[in-house]
Amino acid sequence: MEIMWPEGLLAAHALHTPPPAPKSPLCQAVTRSNCETHKKTSEGRHQRKSGKVSDMSTLQKDTAPEDSNNQSFWMPGNYQRTVRRTEEAFQACNDIVACFQERARVEKQYAQQLSEWSTKWKPVVDSSPLYGSLLRAWKCFLTSADRLSDLHSGICRSLVSEDGDRIRTWQKETFHKKMFGGFRESHDFETAFARAQKPWAKRLKKLEKARGAYHKASRKEHAAQDRETHARGNPDIATEKQKKIQEEREQARQEKERVRARYEKVLEEVTRYAPRYMEEMESIFDQCQEEERKRISFLKQAFLSIHRHLDVTNNESVKAVFSELHHTLMAISEQDDLRWWKNNHGPGMPTDWPHFQEWAPPEKKQKKGKKEVVQNCPERSVMIGGIRVRALYDYVGQETDELSFKAGEEFLKTEEEDDQGWCRGMKEGGREGLYPANYVEVVQ
Repeated sequence: MEIMWPEGLLAAHALHTPPPAPKSPLCQAVTRSNCETHKKTSEGRHQRKSGKVSDMSTLQKDTAPEDSNNQSFWMPGNYQRTVRRTEEAFQACNDIVACFQERARVEKQYAQQLSEWSTKWKPVVDSSPLYGSLLRAWKCFLTSADRLSDLHSGICRSLVSEDGDRIRTWQKETFHKKMFGGFRESHDFETAFARAQKPWAKRLKKLEKARGAYHKASRKEHAAQDRETHARGNPDIATEKQKKIQEEREQARQEKERVRARYEKVLEEVTRYAPRYMEEMESIFDQCQEEERKRISFLKQAFLSIHRHLDVTNNESVKAVFSELHHTLMAISEQDDLRWWKNNHGPGMPTDWPHFQEWAPPEKKQKKGKKEVVQNCPERSVMIGGIRVRALYDYVGQETDELSFKAGEEFLKTEEEDDQGWCRGMKEGGREGLYPANYVEVVQ
């Protein structure tokens, strides 16, 4: 902020020492201006008018910086903006907690909506006409939604119980409320500022009074000069009257010089006191800045913690969910799905083609006791021996209880063909399973 000091204080601010000359630069400028004005007064009517215009512009320049000066930190009472930062920071903490509690509710609602969406569509997907890898991919979207729902519920809990509680705890430890309102920290700073500024405010008030008196005397002298000039050029005014006007002008000049000397003395006192005033104010201000620095540092860490919880792009669980989903989608295979359909609903299905069947006499019914003995017998000729068959085509089992084999591969058929066209067989190594009966032939 640009500091608008009273006249003569700018040099004192730069050196922190009073200026060597008893008169300030502005006062010297005013003195020179007055000397020039007196000189011009003796040079004729036109030059006297020019002198008056110059003097009026000088007075306007004297009062111009005053408006902008009122906003400076150094002026009485303007430290309040700095002191109010304590209460404003406390309120900011309340707003931050409320803000991210609302964000936590958004995360909770999103988690609920994901779970409801998954639950709603699971029956639809289960009864879908899709099959194979396409069906698995669709189901994976629903399971991913369930996992993301758990993740966003965790974000909600972190924002409320971790980040919110952390800010509340720090707020309670940092801001100490007074019994009758306000905070101890802001009260201490305000008291210190007021104590440091009280002598300065008195000196400024005294300076303002001296300046007002000087400006009033200057205006009075200026009016007397105008009356004298007017009387000198007017033959209708008597000599005695002109002499009285001249005396009044001289009295006004002497009064102005006396008031001016008083003004310069007060200004010199203010100038000498300025470095001490600045040092005390800056010391208190630095303490305020240090407290503010701590607040900024803490809130920065709090914001980083909130960012870490909300940043799902770096969450390993989210990466795993979408990585698995992407892998499932990339595993969609047209060939595998078409082959599955062909083998389960198309020409690849086993069937019992018409063939010549010999008549076989009906088997005699056995008694219960004998049948039970046969059933309890651990050895069955078909299960143990079986019939050796050879694969005519390649076959890949679509279920866990099916055999897979290559064309030309031989193995044992352990059970006869059922009414759906499937047989049970056993490969070398003891692997058993079902296979289409029309995919093999008996080895002669």
